[in-house]
Amino acid sequence: MDLRFGDSKPTDEERATVDALLGPPESSWEGADRSDADLRWARGGREARDRRDQLLPALHALNDRVGWISEGALDYVCRRLTVPPAEAYGVATFYAMFSVRPRPATVLHVCTDLACTAAGASELVATVEARLGPESGVKVERSPCLGLCERAPATLTIRAGTPARLGVPPLGEFEDEAVQAESGGPGAAAPGDGKGKGRRGRNTLHATAVCAPATPARAIAAATAPESAPTEPAPETAVPQTGTPTLTLLHRIGTADPTSLDDYRAHGGYTALRRAFALGPAAVIREVTDAGLVGRGGAAFPTGRKWQATAAQPDHPHYLVCNADESEPGTFKDRVLMEGDPYALVEAMTIAAYATGAHQGYLYLRGEYPRALARLTHAIEQARTRGLLGDDVLGQGYAFDIEIRRGAGAYICGEETALFNSIEGHRGEPRSKPPFPVEKGLFGKPTVENNVETLVNVLPILTMGAEAYAAIGTPTSTGPKLFCVSGSVARPGVYELPFGATLGELLTLAGVRDNLRAVLLGGAAGGFVRPDELDIPLTFEGTREAGTTLGSGVVMAFDGTVPLPRLLLRIAEFFRDESCGQCVPCRVGTVRQEEALHRIADRTGAAAADDIALLREVGRAMRDASICGLGQTAWNAVESAIDRLGAYE
Repeated sequence: MDLRFGDSKPTDEERATVDALLGPPESSWEGADRSDADLRWARGGREARDRRDQLLPALHALNDRVGWISEGALDYVCRRLTVPPAEAYGVATFYAMFSVRPRPATVLHVCTDLACTAAGASELVATVEARLGPESGVKVERSPCLGLCERAPATLTIRAGTPARLGVPPLGEFEDEAVQAESGGPGAAAPGDGKGKGRRGRNTLHATAVCAPATPARAIAAATAPESAPTEPAPETAVPQTGTPTLTLLHRIGTADPTSLDDYRAHGGYTALRRAFALGPAAVIREVTDAGLVGRGGAAFPTGRKWQATAAQPDHPHYLVCNADESEPGTFKDRVLMEGDPYALVEAMTIAAYATGAHQGYLYLRGEYPRALARLTHAIEQARTRGLLGDDVLGQGYAFDIEIRRGAGAYICGEETALFNSIEGHRGEPRSKPPFPVEKGLFGKPTVENNVETLVNVLPILTMGAEAYAAIGTPTSTGPKLFCVSGSVARPGVYELPFGATLGELLTLAGVRDNLRAVLLGGAAGGFVRPDELDIPLTFEGTREAGTTLGSGVVMAFDGTVPLPRLLLRIAEFFRDESCGQCVPCRVGTVRQEEALHRIADRTGAAAADDIALLREVGRAMRDASICGLGQTAWNAVESAIDRLGAYE
């Protein structure tokens, strides 16, 4: 591809798609027809560059409507935003869900990650590929984890075009409003200053998207006739504890209508926000600190300290970012929360923003979650209409609004600074620290970033009080925790338990099968434990003392029928594919790790021992020298399988 402004022209459909997002071009410098005035002076350059953050939404719009991003379309986007074509090409090719080459309008993503591999994904994809030949008009792609582990093996069908159908149960007027209408039009005023002012991104999903537990027949039906495919099961089917009165974070799922703001309020919604306004920002932060809440994404950093550090920054504006890009294989708790209780996240984000002095929030949502997009778009619109978002939240004189930004298939964007780069319209590569996000984050301004589960925990802290919340769990790991259980269990799903429950207790709830071989904690970046280690307490300190990690709460059980070497190879392939390539230890190390595991699978004896020694050396280099957590943890699961399970003895 010629990485300069070239002679390729966008089609009328491509031009209309971009103009619907960005508005009509004002001059020939932005792609309009040339006029005499344009020959005398250039206009709009600075303003266009200031909209660089619209690059990812523009690429999404093209991909959703047309199915791929042509050279002419990319060139037109570059002219509209004054982005160098080489940079835009680098962004477009960074994400797995985009294509810069022609492809069919229908793409069937078949998950081949850990839980789905254990459930027969390899056989599924082979059958589907054999039946859907090149004449079917369907492209079959092997995909990393789709966040549908409780339904393994899973598929996601996306068909470009309009109108959209999301494969969700009918929701009355919501269905049309959420997927076909725009979230805020040109000139819709958003509060606050800086990059978010007066601009709410459009969250229209033109593509058809159907997620389903997959048999070959269902997968093919969803790809060839998505309009007649079965709707997705309700979110509560992923919560085996639905109806249990002791639930704290999951108590509304299956009880309250996730599309109804009135039903949410009838079940205690917006009580926490009213108490936050009564307390004031400093007292809210103190409550969160006293409750002992730490991040639920794996790093376990104290939430109150992060909020306080952001609130104290003199530079303005401040931003709030919700990291809803859960891409860790085996993780799907945030998806269930967003689909089953979307207003809780909207309320929690409002509280976090109020406490930290932010007036603009960004919800970075995983691109493979179409139903969560629809539910959250609807929830945000309803909250805005009812005065719960906007210029005067609850009549308190506080302005706050939320914009959804969709990811596009990049595991690395779960790292906070890579996520900031993605929102800003750059490749999703991590930044070096310091400076830390609380000082210079999104758009170079102080930013607080939390994931969905962390934010939702703020609601019970404010409704029950810090002391009562801290009484749940253990003194150093307080509150309830969500666990994503999948694999060789009878009842896979999201479970809520207080910190301190043992691994064995959790697996008993899920119905672990006989002949248990190993349990993977923390996902691909976590570690394996043996069947005789089920008394490990599920706390950050307990798993650390046991030589493993709790991570984001992934618990995958594998019985003796699952080939462990194949799982390790899949983990290595995952990290090889998902490395952003920015730093040498990760870029080279993940490839060398996969190569060594392939050789070990074919050899025994001294040759295997040499490769295991090489694996240890490469693993140490990645852990010590990689820029971000991806490279630093890429060796964890393989190391634990060798040392704890004797994987290659």
